[in-house]
Amino acid sequence: MQFITLDSVDDERVAAYVNLTEMQLRNRLEPERGLFIAESPKVIERALVAGREPISLLVEEAWIEGMADMFQAIDAQWGNGIPVYVATAEQLKRLTGYRLHRGALAAMRRWTLPSVEEVCSGAHRIAVMENIVDHTNVGALMRSAAALDVDAVLVTPSCSDPLYRRAARVSMGTVFQVPWTRIGGEDKHYWPFQGIQDLKELGFTTVAMALEDDSISMDELSRRLNVPESDPQHIDKLALIFGTEGDGLSAHTIARADLTVKIAMGHGVDSLNVAASSAVAFYATRVHEE
Repeated sequence: MQFITLDSVDDERVAAYVNLTEMQLRNRLEPERGLFIAESPKVIERALVAGREPISLLVEEAWIEGMADMFQAIDAQWGNGIPVYVATAEQLKRLTGYRLHRGALAAMRRWTLPSVEEVCSGAHRIAVMENIVDHTNVGALMRSAAALDVDAVLVTPSCSDPLYRRAARVSMGTVFQVPWTRIGGEDKHYWPFQGIQDLKELGFTTVAMALEDDSISMDELSRRLNVPESDPQHIDKLALIFGTEGDGLSAHTIARADLTVKIAMGHGVDSLNVAASSAVAFYATRVHEE
């Protein structure tokens, strides 16, 4: 590594960490391979284990010694020319606008996302995030998907970027462990019209998480997943679709899904936050081992 102590927070070499918006970061190099910022040693480590290429690091001086093993791993895989910009805690706060609890950031190279077919190959349980815009919810859903063995996650064109700094941090870096891609790329008219049809053609039963009058219960969905394959109600490949905060799923999505499912509520509560409801759904739809 090349350790470079910052004299000023206005150093142009660290502009990507503070002055660029997420959209600018995504297009810093070229549309398919922009940058993203990973925050905290845990997130950076998981990105590295997943083979993501570091371009530079920005580290609080007090954290340098504790990250020695990570630096050695980067040198071994990517060469010893990657710069580590060293800053004080106060400089980092001025750069980012808040106090970092884990004093390290890394600028890393984006990768070309795989196709939906590649991500769903061999998958039996996937999640779809429809237009979820809160970065915390995106990260929390990714973390639950990893923890509860969801095979893949699809993100609709209007959904927030799972590589957004806060989303990746809330996910604890699991965004680099769960296979995911955008369904329809950047075409905002693709989902749900063609997107749901694509999933059906891949053999998935599409399930909209929605509070409809004809929604079945989560217990009933679980039962259908676990009945024998000879049962006509058996579900083999499941796609759980979660909607945006506030409005939930679009009427077009609900109309095109094979089923709608709701989680039973008490005390007059009408719904759960999407991060919580996704965790409940992932837990409830695990297929019971014989």
